[in-house]
Amino acid sequence: MGHGHHGHHHHGHEHGHDHDHAPTAPLPAAFDSSVPDEALTPEQASRRTLLRRAGLLGAGLTAGSVLGPTAAAPARAATGGRRTGGFLWLAGDHHIHTQYSSDGKYRVVDQVRQGARHGMDWLVITDHGSATHARIGVDKVNPDIRAARDAYEDTLVFQGLEWNIPGAEHGTVFVHPGKHEVSVLKQFETEYDGSVKGASDSTPANEALAVAGLAFLGEQVRRRKVKDALMLANHPARRGVDSPHEIRAWRDATDPRHQIAVGFEGAPGHQAAGLPAPLGMARARGIYDNSPSANSFAGYPPESYRTWGGFDWMTATVGGLWDSLLAEGKPWWITANSDSHQVYADTAVRGPGDFDTDGRYPDPVYGGRIDITQGDYWPGQYSRTHVGADGFSYAAVMDGIRAGRVWVDHGQLISGLDVRVSGGGRWATLGGALHVKKGAAVTLTVDVALAGGPNWAGFTPRLARVDVIRGEVTGPVSDKDTFTAPTARVVKSYDIDKATGTVRLRFELGRVESPLYVRLRGTDGNRSGVGPMGAAVDPAGPAIDVVGDADPWRDLWFYSNPVWVLPS
Repeated sequence: MGHGHHGHHHHGHEHGHDHDHAPTAPLPAAFDSSVPDEALTPEQASRRTLLRRAGLLGAGLTAGSVLGPTAAAPARAATGGRRTGGFLWLAGDHHIHTQYSSDGKYRVVDQVRQGARHGMDWLVITDHGSATHARIGVDKVNPDIRAARDAYEDTLVFQGLEWNIPGAEHGTVFVHPGKHEVSVLKQFETEYDGSVKGASDSTPANEALAVAGLAFLGEQVRRRKVKDALMLANHPARRGVDSPHEIRAWRDATDPRHQIAVGFEGAPGHQAAGLPAPLGMARARGIYDNSPSANSFAGYPPESYRTWGGFDWMTATVGGLWDSLLAEGKPWWITANSDSHQVYADTAVRGPGDFDTDGRYPDPVYGGRIDITQGDYWPGQYSRTHVGADGFSYAAVMDGIRAGRVWVDHGQLISGLDVRVSGGGRWATLGGALHVKKGAAVTLTVDVALAGGPNWAGFTPRLARVDVIRGEVTGPVSDKDTFTAPTARVVKSYDIDKATGTVRLRFELGRVESPLYVRLRGTDGNRSGVGPMGAAVDPAGPAIDVVGDADPWRDLWFYSNPVWVLPS
């Protein structure tokens, strides 16, 4: 159902992504049809069942190819085909905590085992940056990560950390595995973590330290100390401390070819926190129940501190902050993940011990009761980030994330998504840029693989509607604190009238005279409301989540990253 590799290759191949020239890594056993069912481990068998259910066994839903860049590309949208063949769509989670976090509990192998069981192909272990973690934790967790890689060969396990971004919130930082993965992360955390350096307040000096930290990571990649490094901002609107100008500064901190900061969580973890009493902790989805503080960006409205359909306000608002970034024509992607610390309805409790002395908690033990006062799910149990990779390897996942070949969903609302924009004999997919002559007719085609069976809550979700969102590329902003995009709006909504199989949607973008982008959103239709920018922009978007009464399983959405159209 497609061919080619494409994307925003800002990094090129100068920094050690040599997987194109190395032997291709074998497929995971669950994908490999030559491996009989009876030879699979229970986790592999579970993964194969999910793939079969979705009709994705083999290469999966594939994506398209884009011809090379043109001088008219308005911003960092260079593309190039590298090979024919399809993408593997690999599901993963980049925000996971273990006993090496001061508020964590589980062993690395527990999170990896659960991730594998819940269909994850790749995971990032991201224990909190802190003085203790920088001193001993980043070293001590590495053998556990390496052991988990050996035990679960069909799951790619990255080492990372949750960075206390100086002057801002948290972010996932992770590197390609290798002999320097520990030393690079340790030096980064020691020299650039906001908690370690006492640099949490929103000051120009602290903001500059964050940019310097990203530049440090870029330098490690350029020098080939590590093959690659990425940063994704976590729960960006939760406390209002990630200002628009900071996000732009992170995005622009490094050479586009080695871009380190590439996006933020479109939807945070902690989704079970919204379950009402007596079923759950009766807080907010994502634990988004904050108010402005002295460090918050004053321009953000009160509703930005809440989730909307489980998604961060920056992503959920059509014509809002995410669209303002996309309207510049520069890449900035969304993800979704678990932020798994303490899992809802678990029976394990933290082993007693001294975290500051040991850098970890002892292994968890049986607690004798079901704990419904926690707000997290296991990796893959609720939130999934799907990455179009050109093979099963660490480098291919990182390349796919950087290229923006990513879509996200909650509750397994859909099984697969293939998006392509075509015109002038060319086509592009998620994260890509279609270069056409001015006035060329352009068509958006979307294939949605509907849910193929029950999710982890035990029911088969049903997609009710898919929205097409379009925005004009208006170029760099003069005010770096801009967080609106006046041209972005829902231009078409499709009601879905079938429950199984694949749905094909087609939308004519018309004869394109100026640069634009399109992105997609879908819903189960259970909750909706007029978007923050009004009905003319978003007549039926996600509704603001009610603190204390927001069952995440009754309000499911998927979102895609954008595709650009660049006429010249």
